[in-house]
Amino acid sequence: MNYTEYTQIVSIVGFSSLGLFIGLLLAFGIGRYIGARWLPESESEHTSSGLLDGAIFGLLGLLIAFTFSGAVSRFDDRKDLVIKEANAIGTAYLRLDLLSVGAQPALRALFRQYLDARLEVYQKLPDLAASEAALVRANALQGEIWSAAVKAYQETESIPPALLLLAALNEMFDIATQRTIVALEMHPPTIIFVMLFSLALISSVLAGYTTAGARGHSLTHAVIFAAIIAGTVYVILNIEYPRLGLIRIDSVDRVLVALRKSMESP
Repeated sequence: MNYTEYTQIVSIVGFSSLGLFIGLLLAFGIGRYIGARWLPESESEHTSSGLLDGAIFGLLGLLIAFTFSGAVSRFDDRKDLVIKEANAIGTAYLRLDLLSVGAQPALRALFRQYLDARLEVYQKLPDLAASEAALVRANALQGEIWSAAVKAYQETESIPPALLLLAALNEMFDIATQRTIVALEMHPPTIIFVMLFSLALISSVLAGYTTAGARGHSLTHAVIFAAIIAGTVYVILNIEYPRLGLIRIDSVDRVLVALRKSMESP
């Protein structure tokens, strides 16, 4: 997923649940209208159709359960990667002590700029332009840090200890890449959400069809049904894209913020 696709997701998360709620109400009304005209009078026919309805509702519940479970799992993975990146940056920063005293100030300044850029990549969301600019700046700083570290390594007399810094830098860059991939790429295929929305609408039609034989108007039931399904999907989308909605993982960034404060020059 590139940043253009991610921009589309920003809009989808905001309007999909409301659209689904309205769609469910309309589907319920359509199902009720169809049922009022063609509801089978035979009890055996009604029972057999009820079994089919139950199978579809069961499939909807199963899909919601798996989608919700996957979203929560990826949500936890994203928080874990933030902590891992903080640990990797902190370790690499401490290993700057292995270099000569003259080479340390420039690298420490680059580390502070790099961490600022990494924080902005996610804190600027959903401002995609600012976030992308911060990501480009962070990637450029990776190259500067690596070049400066290699040069300082070549000038350091204690070669074996200095190698520890290069290993730490490799891990720091790898985790940054992994975190970016998880944030932008690790989502269910679009077809999963299409199936979820489609099954929800079909189930709403069947619910309206089933209640067509009941006396009185079941508007309250329709609203409750639509609100529960749309609300559940809304929560799933917010967990799946935790930088865009109400459910966010910004709080875990305090680990990186605390690390940045510890890097302040005396």
